[in-house]
Amino acid sequence: MTASSQPDVSEPTGEHADGGLVNLHEKLAGLLASRGQWREAYDHLRSALDLIYRDSAGSTPAVPEQLRREVDRLRREHAEAHEQSIRDSLTASYNRRYLDQRLVAMLTEQVGAIAVALVDLDWFKQVNDRYGHLVGDRVLQQVVELLQVELPEPAFCARYGGEEFVLVLPGTDQAAAVEIAEAARDRVERHDWSAMAPGLRVTVSAGVAHEVSGSCENGAEHQLLQADSLLYSAKQSGRNAVAYRENGRVRLAGPASGRRAIADVRVAGHY
Repeated sequence: MTASSQPDVSEPTGEHADGGLVNLHEKLAGLLASRGQWREAYDHLRSALDLIYRDSAGSTPAVPEQLRREVDRLRREHAEAHEQSIRDSLTASYNRRYLDQRLVAMLTEQVGAIAVALVDLDWFKQVNDRYGHLVGDRVLQQVVELLQVELPEPAFCARYGGEEFVLVLPGTDQAAAVEIAEAARDRVERHDWSAMAPGLRVTVSAGVAHEVSGSCENGAEHQLLQADSLLYSAKQSGRNAVAYRENGRVRLAGPASGRRAIADVRVAGHY
């Protein structure tokens, strides 16, 4: 904490100095927590506890109930603030920062195979243009709910940006990952969107990339680029499809597999 951010307080003196210091540290902790300076807040609570233990003369100190409640409150607020910092404010899915950090950690840890499915809403601009952005926001929220149905632990969904979302599927082989992504695509297509707005129809396309942790020098970025390239292939193959690569060839899952033309698009820099 810099000198300019330090709250202006004076230390008590006299025979009640220690008790006054305990109260002072409690107040400082509350003030700092309100500013989001959690580390400094905890430092002051620890200082208050240190004073209590110092004066206990070797016996088990009686920690004031007020201080116990303050510690519990700060723990809850800190946990809530952390959760908010890694969540997308609109859809409540994880945000891009969490995605980048967690996927890098998974690929550097020895957790086995990891698949990612990059999912994009088809023609979403038309939804916003025709029905308005409020309906568009509700569509994004509903799509996230549908993507997360029966998502196995410890898989998670994160907003990649705009109308793009990523399903991260650790410990999942490619066949299972494609099956999960195709099931999600099917749920979105079959959902009763007309209940939200008459005539509304929503579909998604996805690209599924599979990786073994530690097998790729570029890690998370490389895998997301692969998924993005496959998503582009799904889009170019008619949308409302899940694309993946098998034996070097792009294939489409589910009903889309019967399409005559399947695009194999390798976007520059993605491979």
